[in-house]
Amino acid sequence: MAALGLTAAGCGTGSGSDGGTVTIRYAWWGSDDRAKRINQSIALFEKKFPKIKVKTDFQPYLDFWKKFNTQASGGNPPDVFQNAIGFLRKYDAKNVLLDLKEQADAGHLQLEGFRAGLEKFGEVDGRLLGVPVGSNSMALVVDQAVYRKAGITPRPGWTWDEFHAALAKIRDNQGRAGDSGMYGVMYLYDLYLRQHGKAFFTARGLGFTEADLTDWWTKAFTGVRSGIYADPKKVSQVKPKSALAAELAASEFTWDNFTIRYTSEGKSEYGLAPIPTTDGKRTGQYLGSLMLSGSKRTKHPKEVAQFINFMVHDPEVAKIMGYDRGVPATTAQYEAFKPTDPVNQQIAAYEQGLVDRGVLEPITPHPAGADVAEAAFLRIAEEMALGERTVAEAVGQFFSESKTAFGA
Repeated sequence: MAALGLTAAGCGTGSGSDGGTVTIRYAWWGSDDRAKRINQSIALFEKKFPKIKVKTDFQPYLDFWKKFNTQASGGNPPDVFQNAIGFLRKYDAKNVLLDLKEQADAGHLQLEGFRAGLEKFGEVDGRLLGVPVGSNSMALVVDQAVYRKAGITPRPGWTWDEFHAALAKIRDNQGRAGDSGMYGVMYLYDLYLRQHGKAFFTARGLGFTEADLTDWWTKAFTGVRSGIYADPKKVSQVKPKSALAAELAASEFTWDNFTIRYTSEGKSEYGLAPIPTTDGKRTGQYLGSLMLSGSKRTKHPKEVAQFINFMVHDPEVAKIMGYDRGVPATTAQYEAFKPTDPVNQQIAAYEQGLVDRGVLEPITPHPAGADVAEAAFLRIAEEMALGERTVAEAVGQFFSESKTAFGA
């Protein structure tokens, strides 16, 4: 998510100009490479829709949301912007998000043709607040050479006990921690909770107890002491490089489309392995997605909808964007871009396998305040991992901050 650079940004709300041309503002977070691809897509859009001009603004993830929050609070958000599920209810509660169903009913936005699991991703309480542009799901990224030498072949349905036995085998036979550690991987913990009939978030707040989190973080602490998880201090020292690419660990849980990162960072071959299960069946997985949302204050809802429709459905956009935003969300774009490199082919095959095995479940839109709770989880988990807090202190602090975030 980290990136540098800022394109020329428009100011003020979307406006009209000479000749009946409409200008809309589009903002997103991401890398310089994403900006290059998006600007190419926008050039194509402006060629096909000559009466609509698009001013752009992109920044690193945290800077993006800081600026967006300021703009939204001041009544001047961009007309259309990249969004994520953790922010839907937050900005819906602040009366920022445009319900796109009206534009869909008017024929300016096509809601058919989405891949399985994504049809209703941006719906909240019957309103369409975002449209997915790509999909991803949690996976275990492995150093294939290390796993092969250790004689480990992860298979769908393997259990947590089998996973931890594999990590111990890697530690003993390969002289490396089996995994980078699970302290702060919030979305993995969400899957573990879902395997037990719970979830990290409900529509109103947290979906688990202090006892649940104490158990999870205690297991993580025990894994570090036994050497099956990497030393958190060493992991911190190699950042921003990953522990997997730095050869501190043989695997790491993350989003499947991040696999490209390890290939560029490390010297080995990296592949995708299934999420461990509790019962040999349920993984708790769902397809996550970046999405595009519109501002309720935009003067040009029709043009915003046309732009979103183009970015989501146009086959040429898929050829430009590739898997930068995840696997394309619509069938038209999915079929238009056929990756030729092994990494992207693995990503596509991994997600197709989730669909074929029927393991995907629906996801509940996160409550307002989820972004604050997520940031707290990551920060507090790292403090605990580095020995600055005990497990009990960390759990208490997280629940205290989450209570404030959700206004409970």
